[in-house]
Amino acid sequence: MSSQKSNSLPKKIVIVGGGIIGCTTAYYLSHHPSYRSDIDEITILEASTTGVAQGASGKAGGLVAKWAYPRELVDVSFPEHVRLAELHNGTERWGWRYVNCGSWKGRGEDDPSLANPGSGVGDGGDKTNLEKTAGLGDPNLERRGLPDDLHWVKESLTDSYSPMAGDGETAQVHPYLFTTSMLELAQSKGVKLRLGAIAGPIAFDETNVTGVFYQTLTTPMEFVPATHAILCAGPWTPNILPSVPVKATRAHSIVIQPQPDVQISPYVLFTEIDVPKRIGGKSASPEIYARPNNEVYACGPGDKSPLPYFVDHVKVDDAACEAIFQHVASISPELRAGTVVKKQACFLATVKKGKLGGPIVGPAPRMAGGYYIATGHTCWGICNAPGTAKVLTEHIYEGKITSANLSELAPSRYASTL
Repeated sequence: MSSQKSNSLPKKIVIVGGGIIGCTTAYYLSHHPSYRSDIDEITILEASTTGVAQGASGKAGGLVAKWAYPRELVDVSFPEHVRLAELHNGTERWGWRYVNCGSWKGRGEDDPSLANPGSGVGDGGDKTNLEKTAGLGDPNLERRGLPDDLHWVKESLTDSYSPMAGDGETAQVHPYLFTTSMLELAQSKGVKLRLGAIAGPIAFDETNVTGVFYQTLTTPMEFVPATHAILCAGPWTPNILPSVPVKATRAHSIVIQPQPDVQISPYVLFTEIDVPKRIGGKSASPEIYARPNNEVYACGPGDKSPLPYFVDHVKVDDAACEAIFQHVASISPELRAGTVVKKQACFLATVKKGKLGGPIVGPAPRMAGGYYIATGHTCWGICNAPGTAKVLTEHIYEGKITSANLSELAPSRYASTL
């Protein structure tokens, strides 16, 4: 069937996964000029029974950076983030803003109020580096002292501070609010959401996708007819297509609410903290994100805890969360006096081989027409969701990808396994 002919027929698009990639893709599909709400159908299947963005999409830091990776998606995604924020009042709706970003090195304070926090690794053991700055390379920027407005880190504990990028190169969103906003805007165009729908096999005939099987925890297998299926279930993608070379890494994070009279200036810090011997004596590297509602997000290293059956079964290790708080509190009296309002964990999807560990984006090789894969976005799913959604939408509605060259990320690179 020619792409021109297929593009003129009604589309039944099933998106597997209600995270940032799935919801943003639903938005782009439903806002494409060729989308016809009277005859096209778009359905999101989300395994969680409580809502979308229950995995990493709702528990990430929300960093959006021009220096992120891979470059092919970043060059599309960053300007799309700017456009979406301008179009839909992202500043108010999902906390869009530009932020300062720096690398901080120093010593934790040996304060009597601090306990022994341990390493910050969850009970899965084996500390794993999330490599968020792997795409940055050497910024070659002058090392200097603390900026005047970075008042919530103790200067006497600081050995060095280096800005990691120039003005206008780093921004942020609140990931849960961004994901749910994309969903709401897609639903306003007729997109449907099925919660508690654990996807099974993708069905296809000799030429094309025909539908997606799914089940709930209380009902037998059901079937959704489809002309297109987009597989974007993050670390759970291999549950549906076992040959996808994706592995899962668990990461813990916390959200701190400072005292009401404390204002936290807009900085994202990648830290290297020498923890005092009395409270553990180990180095720690938490990431700290000030958010526009004056809350602070902080995350620790990854661990190798096994991936549970689905997202609602993810467990939180309280000790790992406490360690994150103790580490950031050791360099900031303002955060030490705050209250931890959230303790959370999520799993990140990383491609086992390939360019910087992923992602995999594009039409699936050796499969019937209409089958797409979008997974393995590592810690940059929030940043690269608009670019991923845009290129998938181009291929589905226009027959080819025009905004980026994704040959290095294409599923065809893994044709021997897919």
